[in-house]
Amino acid sequence: MKNAARIIPCYSADTSGVCSALYELGGLTVVHDASGCNSTYSTHDEPRWYDMRSNIFISALTEMDAIMGNDEKLIADTVSAAKDRKPAFIALCGSPMPMMTGVDFDAVAAEVEARSGIRTFGLHTNGTRSYIEGASEALAAVVREYAEPCGKVRGRVNVLGLTPLDLPLGADKHIREWLASHGFECGCTLAMGDSLESIKKLPSAEVNLLVSEAGRGAAEYLKKEYGIPCICGVPFGNGFADELAERLRSAANGSKPVALSTAEAGQAEVIVIGEGISAMSLAEALRRDLGLNAGAINTQPSEGAASGDVLSCEEDIEAALLELRPKAVVADPLYRYILPAGTRLIEVPHFAFSGRCFQRAMVNLINTDIKEYFK
Repeated sequence: MKNAARIIPCYSADTSGVCSALYELGGLTVVHDASGCNSTYSTHDEPRWYDMRSNIFISALTEMDAIMGNDEKLIADTVSAAKDRKPAFIALCGSPMPMMTGVDFDAVAAEVEARSGIRTFGLHTNGTRSYIEGASEALAAVVREYAEPCGKVRGRVNVLGLTPLDLPLGADKHIREWLASHGFECGCTLAMGDSLESIKKLPSAEVNLLVSEAGRGAAEYLKKEYGIPCICGVPFGNGFADELAERLRSAANGSKPVALSTAEAGQAEVIVIGEGISAMSLAEALRRDLGLNAGAINTQPSEGAASGDVLSCEEDIEAALLELRPKAVVADPLYRYILPAGTRLIEVPHFAFSGRCFQRAMVNLINTDIKEYFK
């Protein structure tokens, strides 16, 4: 059956993407779902849960509430929690049951805002789409609300789409250090290691660095409203990190942004599987730093990519690998079970895919020598 995962797990859902994107921004995030479902997010999709507090709540939707359309319970409980927690904003998002009963999150958000006096966003998740789509909508919403017109700062770079679902904890620090080493000033790291105050200053940057599709909505808004160009890429390795810095510099000076690229299909000896920007960046790093003919399989929704360029279904990924027959695959350890016989797996854990299973094995590949890891 198409789109049914028999062997490998599915990626984190759009609700988890919302929670992850907004985790550090001081808001109150409410997932309209059954009681107990918060544990799914906290135990599988959030590595910061035990070290950093965040106001993430579940509405404890009951069967009778769903059948009778009892939106008042959601509204009243949210307003009560907001009065107690005093968040900077409120974000409401949904799961499969509200999708089936047709809950109008924009209307609910308007009522919550009217009663609480706190800016409230209705986000249109349903628990069946990718974490990328939820995170992108959430980050775009806060950028539209809080970004303020301001003067440009020479050499300032924003980092967009930064969540621990795609990059390990500490990635914000490593990217800041890499930017500083190339003479850039890091603006906002949306949304790890930063705050709403930094979001207000997003328009002051000369160029945006998009490190995952989770920041695509924010990048498009900043391009449309403030004319800020965007470069896609994660500074993996040494050589590719240097090349990416040059691409940022060129874009800031008015040159056309350079797109990420991978080896031609069927010619790659190494295939990287994962979120598109991360996977293609690592493939470029393997080519530039190690001289490997590397390609990528994008498993997540990607702006501008044709539907055939995104392989999110287990059987499609399995079929592609059988056709490509690479010597090695770079992917999360759980992909081991669908690789062609004889194909070497180089393990790079992906939190959005395997959760905490391999968290201790996650390593920093940003602006570092990757030869040892991929020898």
